[in-house]
Amino acid sequence: MQVKCLAAVFAFGLAGLLASAWGAAEAEGAARCVECHDDLPDMSRSAHAVATDKRTPDCISCHGASESHGKKGKKGQPDRMFVGESISPADVRSAACLACHNSTPKLALWAGSQHPTVEVACNSCHKIHTNNDKVRAKATQPEVCYTCHKEQRVQASRPSRHPIQEAKVVCSDCHNPHGSAGPKLVKKDSINDTCFMCHAEKRGPFVHPHQPVTENCATCHNPHGSTVPAMLIARPPLLCQQCHTPHVAGGVGAVGGQPGVFPPAAPGQFAPAVTGTSSGKNVVNIWQGRACGNCHTQVHGSNNPSATNPTPQFLLR
Repeated sequence: MQVKCLAAVFAFGLAGLLASAWGAAEAEGAARCVECHDDLPDMSRSAHAVATDKRTPDCISCHGASESHGKKGKKGQPDRMFVGESISPADVRSAACLACHNSTPKLALWAGSQHPTVEVACNSCHKIHTNNDKVRAKATQPEVCYTCHKEQRVQASRPSRHPIQEAKVVCSDCHNPHGSAGPKLVKKDSINDTCFMCHAEKRGPFVHPHQPVTENCATCHNPHGSTVPAMLIARPPLLCQQCHTPHVAGGVGAVGGQPGVFPPAAPGQFAPAVTGTSSGKNVVNIWQGRACGNCHTQVHGSNNPSATNPTPQFLLR
């Protein structure tokens, strides 16, 4: 009983708040709404309940005049329904929000972007009748995004990942869900420029750039998480060998048990791959417990001024 009384007090308080923000005509409409809807959740501390802001909406602003609903009571439907079986189409629901938020810079590219194209409306992610909108808080925003993006939930739980679970990085740090000129709704015009917002040391320009790096960071990294350190999409040297031909010696593969790796030489070889004078540079050392990055340390690009020692395009330093 006490809870219902508090709800009623809030409901009539809302009508009074709207009266000061909008004027008598709009407040009268809102007052009629709360005569029946006296069980509304508390939203008195939300951005949509600021009495001093003339933009503060009332029930009619979002749900429409709904004359048939007002006459028939709860048996008739409001002009715009945001939940339930008779929910309005996504574009109609979003239009109600855009009536006020159409000048927000972040929404400049909303029309035609991925979310409205697949019938995602504003209230699919945002909740209005609450003081705490989950999607606006770092600790709870990923939970909202994972409702649809289930694959990213799995990736973000892998050992090598961004600190999303710790609420240090959230989806909206990299993506603009309201529309973007870049791919995958990234904030900047390209994936690389988005990554460089935090990883500025990888931006360059380098005297000797690594071409895949300049094209797309996601060529080698999975930004949502990986089982490989540094969020790589595969373990070196297998990752590198997706583009580069592996080091070979005498046409011999990498497994030490193969003929010709150790003495004696295999048929067709002049000498085995590993000898007393091979100085450790052989295919076995590269594969067994080592990786390309042990020598090619500057995989993002090199500023090595030397022309020959070591050869700069090998990104050794």
